[in-house]
Amino acid sequence: MTLSSLVVVLLAIGVVLLGFMAFLFWTDPAKGLRITTHRLENLPTVMANRYTGLAVLSLGMILYGNYPIITVFFLSAAIMALSDSMIYARAGHSFIKHTASGVLSVIGMIISAIAWATTPVGG
Repeated sequence: MTLSSLVVVLLAIGVVLLGFMAFLFWTDPAKGLRITTHRLENLPTVMANRYTGLAVLSLGMILYGNYPIITVFFLSAAIMALSDSMIYARAGHSFIKHTASGVLSVIGMIISAIAWATTPVGG
């Protein structure tokens, strides 16, 4: 197995595990917390870790400028922000910041997709 194949396998394992955890939390949040061993009282710290990780990913994308990855990242950010917005709106809480983040992510995705489509390979 080549290193590039191994990387793909590891990413695929990550997709399966993340998909499983997402399914757990969407269908039974209490079970999701139990199986992932997350604790509600630690959620603010967990969120800080997630935001730090996303900032590091963003910095990497700035440094390497890979438009396909940047486009997918913006899509992912839009999904997260707009989903959070719907969750908070349904609960009667303020949601405008999440909506704004989602809309800006969609705009970023569109601009990145255009750059991807119009930039020569390696450009």
